Amino acid sequence: MPFNIGRREFIAVLGGAAASPLSARAQQLPGRTARIGLLQTSRDNPVVERGYPAFLDELKKSGFSAGQNLTIEVVRTDQDSQRLFAETADLVRSNVELLVAEGTEIVLKAALAASRTIPIVISAINYDPIAHGYVKSLARPGGNITGIISLQTELAAKQVELLAEAFPDRSRLAVLYDEDSADQFAAAERQARSLRLDVRSLKLENPPYDFDVAFQSLAEGSPQMLLVLSSQYFTLSRSHIAKLAIQQRLPTMFIFKSYVEAGGLISYGVDPSAISRQVGFYVAKILNGAKPADLPIQQPVKFELAINLKTAKAIGIDLSTAIQLRADEVIE
Repeated sequence: MPFNIGRREFIAVLGGAAASPLSARAQQLPGRTARIGLLQTSRDNPVVERGYPAFLDELKKSGFSAGQNLTIEVVRTDQDSQRLFAETADLVRSNVELLVAEGTEIVLKAALAASRTIPIVISAINYDPIAHGYVKSLARPGGNITGIISLQTELAAKQVELLAEAFPDRSRLAVLYDEDSADQFAAAERQARSLRLDVRSLKLENPPYDFDVAFQSLAEGSPQMLLVLSSQYFTLSRSHIAKLAIQQRLPTMFIFKSYVEAGGLISYGVDPSAISRQVGFYVAKILNGAKPADLPIQQPVKFELAINLKTAKAIGIDLSTAIQLRADEVIE
């Protein structure tokens, strides 16, 4: 069961922000400029594009304004691991006060290789830091790590369930994934088997990926539905993936609304803006003196279901009124 607390309770746990504003310490140190390191994929990624302004806004609410009393040094995570580790180590040597590690497990590994003591705020994607031993528990993480866990494995299982509900007369499910989303695939496959679906999977290797070849391979299994799992190497090709799915008349499920906006049929996943706000809240709290060990690990509390009726029409399917009513956004 996910460990979720609402924003009001969340703030109360952290020490009663309403009674004592988080910006107080920043205001008490007028000459101070904080420096943080941000390990993040390309700003061209729509998830980052949507989340980063919310991250900055949350910091500003807490008294930290980028370019004024806050400097953010960025290391791109969508590069080879050797450069990622080297640039992260350089970042720590430049005396940043904390690191924000957004993404897959390799990003956290780069941060820990650079320092075992500097505070690290994670936005964990495609891995479980508790199961992998990085933190002790959700409520009391201990050590120098805290942040947000987006357990994509749970989302992958829910996505399979939603596809099965939307298309009860279809049984052949294709799944597109890569090394980053291998744990998601395992969860999706388990859920599919429990629903008596026939799974046809394709694991992509060595990015950048050739999605034309991938879809040709998928077509050989005559799938009736497609699940595209979460990977930073998929997102930038979302329009092309959606186009290929339409050409094959495949009802397709994705994780982020940006896929549906690009022509995908259905998406179900976390709200990137909400996640980024939670990360920004923690960063500000630590800059104001809190210890990562005392800040509970959070899980998302807001999820989005989006559907594209234009795409439904293009592939010749009707989505039930029930699923349309459940959607947070319908593109017509």
